[in-house]
This record gives sequence, C-alpha cells and structure tokens, in this order.
Amino acid sequence: MPDTIASSMDLRRQLPGVTTLLDHPELQPWRQRHGDRLPIRAIRETLAHYRQRLSEGAADDIGDDRPEEGDLVAAIRGRLELLTRANTRPVFNLTGTVIHTNLGRSPLSEAAIEAVVQAARHPIALEYDLEKGRRGDRDRLVEELLIELTGAEAATVVNNNAAAVLLSLTALGAGREAVISRGEMIEIGGAFRMPDVMSAAGCRLVEVGATNRTHARDFHQALGDDSGLIVKVHTSNYAITGFTSSVPEHELARIAHEHGIPFMIDLGSGALTDFRALGLPYEAQPSEAIAAGADLVTFSGDKLLGGPQAGIVVGKRELIARLKQHPLKRALRCDKLTLAALEATLRCYRDSDMPSRSLPTLSMLARDVATIGDQVSRLKPMMQAALDGIAEVTCRDCRSQLGSGSLPVDRLDSRALVLHCSRSRDLSRLERVLRGLPRPVIGRVHEGALWLDLRCLDGDEEERRFVEQLDTLRPLWDRTA
Repeated sequence: MPDTIASSMDLRRQLPGVTTLLDHPELQPWRQRHGDRLPIRAIRETLAHYRQRLSEGAADDIGDDRPEEGDLVAAIRGRLELLTRANTRPVFNLTGTVIHTNLGRSPLSEAAIEAVVQAARHPIALEYDLEKGRRGDRDRLVEELLIELTGAEAATVVNNNAAAVLLSLTALGAGREAVISRGEMIEIGGAFRMPDVMSAAGCRLVEVGATNRTHARDFHQALGDDSGLIVKVHTSNYAITGFTSSVPEHELARIAHEHGIPFMIDLGSGALTDFRALGLPYEAQPSEAIAAGADLVTFSGDKLLGGPQAGIVVGKRELIARLKQHPLKRALRCDKLTLAALEATLRCYRDSDMPSRSLPTLSMLARDVATIGDQVSRLKPMMQAALDGIAEVTCRDCRSQLGSGSLPVDRLDSRALVLHCSRSRDLSRLERVLRGLPRPVIGRVHEGALWLDLRCLDGDEEERRFVEQLDTLRPLWDRTA
C-alpha cells in the first residue's frame, strides 16, 4: 500500500503546471478573448479533478489513469466552454405548451428585439419630454398606443400582471372591502392567490355567491358603506362547467356605479386581437371589458399579447392617475428595455390587420395542423437515423395547449415525433441527452414515451437549427453510458 500511495503521489507530481498549460497553443484563443483569469481557473479546476482521480485510484492500476497533455487540454477547453456558457440559453420548446412559463413565455417579435437593442445601446428619452425639454412620464412611451387599442381613457404599466393587480387593489381598496364572486378566487402558478393579494393590498375580502353560481342580488346584498370596489377575475387557468351562472360585466359595472365604487376586471392573459379570426378559441379582450363599463382592466404583456413581461392597467383617467401617484408604482415600474419591447409589440397590433405575421406567439398558435404534419413527416427519417438503436420514432396526433393560464380547456390539434425506448431508464437517459444538446430540446414524457410536439418549431431557420445538431445525439448518448 505505501508503494501504491507513493506511486499515486509521483503521478500527481508529473501533471503539467498551470503556466505550462496556460501557454498551450490551443488555449491562446481563450486567452485572447477572456484574458488569463478564466483560463487559469479552468486549468486549476481540471488539475484538481485529475489529482482527485489519481488519489481515488491509488488502490487500482493507476498508471492507466495518468492523463496525456492533449487529454488535459481537451478537458480544460470543455471546462472553459461550460464556464462561458450562458445560463439564459435558447431551447427548443417541444413540450406542446406554447406559452410556457418555465421556458420564458412568449418570444419577442423582430421589431421588439430591435427596439430592445437600440434602447440598450443608446440613451433614450425615457422620462424626458422632448417637446417641453423637461422631465416627463415613462408611461407616455406606450400609453397612447394602449388607449387607441383598448378604448380606455388612460393607461399605466408595471412589471407584471400580479403587480398590476396589487397596485390597483392597494390604490383603490386599501382599508375597505373588495367584493368578488366566490367562483373567481383563483390561484395561479407560484402560489399567487387572489385572497392573499387582497390581504397584502390592505383590502378586506368579501366573497359572494357560490362556487358555481353567483347572481346580481349577491352583489347588491354585500355592498355597503365600507365597500371599496367590485372585482371580477378572469378564470384563465381553470373552468367551471355544468350548472353555472355568473353576472355579466356590464351588469357588474352598473351595480358598482350605482353604489359609487369602481369596477375592476383582471383579465390575466389579455389579448389584443380577435382570436377567432386566427381559427383559435375566443378570448376576452380589454377593449370589450372597457366597453362593458369596467373602470380598470389589468392584463399581461407576455402571454397572449406576445410581448415582454409586463402588467398593463387601462381604464378611467382619474383612477389611472391615482395608481401613478401611489408609492408602489415606482417600486413596480418597468425599465427602458421592457417599455421599448412593449411599444414595438403594441405597434404590431396598431399597424397591421394581421399581427400573427410578425408576432411569434400568434404565429405558433395559428399554425395549421397539416403544415405541422408535413414537418413531422419530413423530420421523422432524420430523427430515426440519429437515434438508430436507441429509440424507435413514430408520428402521432396530439393536442397542444396555449399555456400560462390561457384558455385552460381548449386544445389545438398538432402532430408530434414520439420516441419509444425499450427500457424506462433508457427513456430517462434519452430525455437527459436531448436536454444536453448545444441547444437543449425539451419535450414531455407521456404514455411511456417522449413526445416532441412540433407546433413551436416554426420557420425554416428553426427547423434547420434543430436538424443541424442531430449529428451530436449519438456521441452524447455514448458519453452518458
């Protein structure tokens, strides 16, 4: 044993030094790009790994564990690639959920991307009024567009719809009662519960009606001197069916105004175009809520709207002014990049009668199933060749969903590549290998197979990038053995 330990120590001493490896020709491009700090870190971490291997192999034939210099350099380069790889990596969303919260929701349009680049690269008139030559309001970048698109008197923007709801409730209902139908006491992802938000806003929750049926008389009976507002919440992530009843928005507006209090609607996802014109299920629009008499309407910018993460509030001028003057508004406000992307997205709706041509989310939602089917048939033989001996590839009909709490019951016809492995552990391994590709492929496991719904593989460029990395599947599979 002592001889073996001594032998292990000798091998560790024979490892090249940091300076020697740093001067290796293959590492010079890394030094030119990053300087010496990152390459030195990668070298030290790689050497530490090999020293550990040699120590652990002391009882074995450790002579075989001694790395050649070329192997060390290759390992160092691999470590450098890992260290420099961004955490915010693009992935292929083949889960069948189009607006996937965990995968960043809606991709931006090219116009929005260019607007973000310009705002990031240059100073912009964010809170500066160019006409008057003095400080202005950052909401003005998007307010006129939102007024035009929704028919509201005014608008303001915060960092997400949860913030829009919190700000509205706090500014209008703190210390007073907020009246809401029991069937609309929603919880969305991340444990966002309407009762908790109302409590945080300082409102006293008053539930009316039953879970499945609420009537106008329930609101009349609940309203009193201490009532602050009536709230209606769009049940975007679930549906109550069967023996149901709810009070129409125009009737709720009338009841609220009879009692001298505002009527607020939280639409959640928010859509600025008629989805039925795209062959999709109906989704409520802010303009319809405003027309029905709502005083405030809140909705998201990054779901069905297809823009950046934002919470949008439109409504009566006096109420929007109260929101803008509230201390929470500054804490919840958007930065210049969000506002630039949102403005460009809103212009897509204002300037085109077919926004689906420029907004990727709408384009993916409106894809024809026959087009997706042709793509599946085209890619199947290439996928099978890449996975020969690993998995059997079949083509199957499937149903996509919109995601992020949008239209929870409705599904969209789609087609998928379905990967079948003979052993369950191979299926898990294949799923892991696909996630390890240069651009990870994210599917979903269903009925003992891995389904790759191609609805979101939209456009020739996306398909080309998907195909290009199929050659790396087999080597990656072999390395995970």
